[in-house]
Amino acid sequence: MRRFVARAIGAVGIGLAGLAPAWAQILPPPPPPPPVVTTTTTTTTTTPTTTRVLTPLAWYAAGGIVCAAVSPMIGTVVLGREMTGPEVGRSTLNCFLGPVGWVIGPMIFPDVPVVTATPPGRGPPPSRTAQSGRGRGVNIPPPGETRFVPDEILVELAAGLSPRTLARMTQRLQLTQLESQTFTLTGRTLTRFRIGGNRAVPATLGRVGLYRGVLAAQPNWLYAFGQAQSAPPDPAAQYVVSKLHLVEAHRISNGDDVTVALIDSRVDAAHPALAGVVAEQYDAVGGASRPHAHGTAMAGAIASRARLIGVAPKVRLLAIRAFAGEGDSGKGTTFSILKGLDWAASRNARIVNMSFAGPADAMLRDMVGKAHARGIVLIAAVGNSGPKSPPLYPAADREVIGVTATDADDKLLPQANRGPQVAVAAPGVDILAAAPDGQYQMTSGTSVATAHVSGVAALLLARNPKLTPDALRRVLTGSAHKVAGAPREVGAGVVDAFKAVEDVSR
Repeated sequence: MRRFVARAIGAVGIGLAGLAPAWAQILPPPPPPPPVVTTTTTTTTTTPTTTRVLTPLAWYAAGGIVCAAVSPMIGTVVLGREMTGPEVGRSTLNCFLGPVGWVIGPMIFPDVPVVTATPPGRGPPPSRTAQSGRGRGVNIPPPGETRFVPDEILVELAAGLSPRTLARMTQRLQLTQLESQTFTLTGRTLTRFRIGGNRAVPATLGRVGLYRGVLAAQPNWLYAFGQAQSAPPDPAAQYVVSKLHLVEAHRISNGDDVTVALIDSRVDAAHPALAGVVAEQYDAVGGASRPHAHGTAMAGAIASRARLIGVAPKVRLLAIRAFAGEGDSGKGTTFSILKGLDWAASRNARIVNMSFAGPADAMLRDMVGKAHARGIVLIAAVGNSGPKSPPLYPAADREVIGVTATDADDKLLPQANRGPQVAVAAPGVDILAAAPDGQYQMTSGTSVATAHVSGVAALLLARNPKLTPDALRRVLTGSAHKVAGAPREVGAGVVDAFKAVEDVSR
């Protein structure tokens, strides 16, 4: 507040200086001194009393000065934040020029982006305004947040930005353009920049937001699997089949020709359990890589055709590599996930499996909203960060079906996240799964539970291709088997493939 009082006083000072010549004409000049009458006996000096009356123009000028001094403080209270320099300039101009100031103010004092920081522990609330392109801006990670690439940012630039302005921005902020892509789902063109000179991401984003040609900017957020391998493989451990009633469900539907996109790490498409499953592959990361345990396990859970019984063995699987790294250290970035989701939409995917979790992400939320509006079913893991963890994304976005994990006895995975984002549960503890190089593994987590739900969704779409994402969600939750636990822990319960398929077949 002190800064704005100082700005207001400064504005008043400038106004007074500019009005000084006018004051000389506004106020009447002082009268000449009266004559002095002298006699031989007495001397009388008469000083007449003169009252200065302010003219209407003087009152107008005084009122303008008071208005200029007070309006920044009032604006700060009304907006709930400190007014920017251009806003103070416009309010001062409006005080002196009235309606004329309203017209020329934005030209003389143009806006700069208002930069806000995301509060710790939660992202911006899911909102449909992102779908229409409103509410874009600069997203600065709060203190203590580290789940982003430490030397990269993503920026959306205005189409009319001049090369000179872009060059000046990149030079001053020591930015190097790595790649740029226009996404079909959102119609937005995003550029990935590398930051030089040991500059921090939050500070760089704060400065990027001051350039008029920047429509949006944010960190290149990082997402993780959180899946853990546990005991040695036990071929008799595939309790998923009986728990989901797959034998009965497969008499009605096998997910025939439903296109399911798996955004994950590299899948071992040559694994015997996945023979003929992978229809297409796309690498959103680039560079050499070996098949990864996580991606291979998720693909097998959805559509295994040998030794293991996949939930939907006749789907067309799109294997999208958006994660890099070995073992449990695999990480995916906002940009690679966006590329993968956009590519999946271009291949007419009906379902997108996202067995990963991370921070709130404005750009990913925007694309998730567009995909949902297009009729794509989005299914994501709620995460394995524990009962006290804040909501993780994209499962916490309203357009996404959030999945948690239960064991053979329908007990909740202890480290699973809780919250209103949990829609349903599925087997996700001690699951026998495919592994690279023709091997098998035991795995636990909300990741594999999510893959099982994606398989059930494929069974439903194969039976009724006209199901919308919201209608499919209602079928999943309405047919789920009720288990012990509050809705914020297990959602509607454990999915039941057979009952769900029966429901859509009526």
